[in-house]
Amino acid sequence: MEAITCNGSDNASPVFYLVGIPSLPESLFLPVFLIFLLIYLLILVGNILILLAVVAEPSLHKPMYFFLINLSALDILSTTTTVPKMLSLFLLGDQILSFPACFLQMYLFHGLNCSEAFILVVMAYDRYVAICRPLNYHVHMTPQTNAALAASAWLTALLLPIPAVVQTSQMAFGPVAHVYHCFCDHLAVVQSSCSDTTPQAFLGFRIAMVVSFLPLLLVLLSYAHILASVLHISSREGRSKAFSICSSHLLVVGTYYSSIAIAYMAYRADLPLDFHIMGNVVFAILTPVLNPLIYTLRNKDVKAAITKMACLQDPRCSRAL
Repeated sequence: MEAITCNGSDNASPVFYLVGIPSLPESLFLPVFLIFLLIYLLILVGNILILLAVVAEPSLHKPMYFFLINLSALDILSTTTTVPKMLSLFLLGDQILSFPACFLQMYLFHGLNCSEAFILVVMAYDRYVAICRPLNYHVHMTPQTNAALAASAWLTALLLPIPAVVQTSQMAFGPVAHVYHCFCDHLAVVQSSCSDTTPQAFLGFRIAMVVSFLPLLLVLLSYAHILASVLHISSREGRSKAFSICSSHLLVVGTYYSSIAIAYMAYRADLPLDFHIMGNVVFAILTPVLNPLIYTLRNKDVKAAITKMACLQDPRCSRAL
């Protein structure tokens, strides 16, 4: 990593130079671009299909699917914050981001991913009420309550990164700050500064731990109650149905926290910088690309709704349904 210099006019707004993956030879830029483009298209198509299916199919107008479309919207927005710039970097060599653009990207990336963690908590709560309080489900999970829960998840998570982003923006940077990453991740931007990076790195780490482990604790608590209730169900069919209701959400939670674990291990392990960067990139794209697959393959209602949409123009397909 080259030395960070702070020479230049104090009045000049710095620009950020995205190094990308330092050891990646230029001959591989096009294959990497094509891989990321394919993944991005899969994310867009998969999540848009879920959004359209839930909106168009009246049988999916339930709290569970209301929260699912929030999750799909977050996946689209979070990847659109980072992936297009990555595609431009690998295809066109467009490695420059202005100061406002870099910090806006940083804020949106972290805020939207925080929101996803809280939406997963809300979805776990919905499953808890459905299984543990089935008789009161429609009393507890009213449209107003659902909207309030979703709005709280979005708003809380979008507020959490603000202190770290604002304080990082006040650090000293050279006229061209080299960011060793494919996008403006908080830690990578902090490390490109000329200031003492320890306080900001520690603040970012504390926020990340709160956003990662508090939602995980709440999800595990919900599923502990769900498991206890399921074990009291006498019929095997009833237990199987209860587990089926939760399986898709559990897979999504597992994918989300697996991607966090990959990013954390890549950062903490004594590995080359490229592995640190790729660990964070995996975190940025793994969950958004797998969520639609999980919900279309594991959830028969969503799968049927998408199939129905695809068959609207084909009378033979419609009769088969």
